[in-house]
Amino acid sequence: MLATARLQLQHLPAHLTRDSWPGQLTILEEALSHLDALDARWQETRAQLPEGTGPGSAAYVDALDAHHAECWSYLDDWACHGRVVLDIQAAARRAPSRPKRPQLPALTSRRSGHGARGR
Repeated sequence: MLATARLQLQHLPAHLTRDSWPGQLTILEEALSHLDALDARWQETRAQLPEGTGPGSAAYVDALDAHHAECWSYLDDWACHGRVVLDIQAAARRAPSRPKRPQLPALTSRRSGHGARGR
């Protein structure tokens, strides 16, 4: 989704974009990277919990609360800047579409006057 938005942004005419969009995409990309790393760390934390410690237990809830606290600011980045993905998509739909294939000039008929030559 972010890669698509970044690609769309590169091809949009300047009058359809905002100067803040590239920076907002960067914030979202960095937040997603941090969230991925925190998720991997959460998986490790869960695996290291004592056997029988599952959802609802004090140790699990404490670990999950700590994980959520670490994630919160990155989720806030998404809440604040996530709209940019939709804004770029909307601008891409408003942009004039470019032909996918080059337009070839219309061919003229070769028959006109062909039989009349040399007679």
